Amino acid sequence: MRQVLFAAAIAAMPLAIRADPPSAPGPDLGPPISAAQFDAYSEGKTLFYAESGQVWGSEHYMPNHQVMWAFTGQDCEYGQWYDDHGAICFVYEGNPNPNCWHFYLGSTGLVAKFLSGSSLLSEVGQTSEPMQCAGPQVGA
Repeated sequence: MRQVLFAAAIAAMPLAIRADPPSAPGPDLGPPISAAQFDAYSEGKTLFYAESGQVWGSEHYMPNHQVMWAFTGQDCEYGQWYDDHGAICFVYEGNPNPNCWHFYLGSTGLVAKFLSGSSLLSEVGQTSEPMQCAGPQVGA
């Protein structure tokens, strides 16, 4: 039931989905953006990310580096991000292990490279609307 509610909420959001994801990090994208640049770009937005053309999840960026993340079709998780020597690291409730990324600002949005693996995410859409997340036991 929660997956259906999440999918319905995503469908109802005013969203601009890009047909062509940005290119992989390379010389044309330059160095990763700073924490201040990331904060200025992301705060107040919900960004949608894809990997290899498949929508992977979305994250809403709130003041004071607070975030709400959800893999596509899964429950939302609250967390926060912080700068760790140029990497943007995320910690979510229930999991103290940080996930650290380098973010690049391409011509069509953010590109994120996971520092502990091979994931490369591209921003494929954004909205100024907050995420609508189903709570526990909704519809049960």
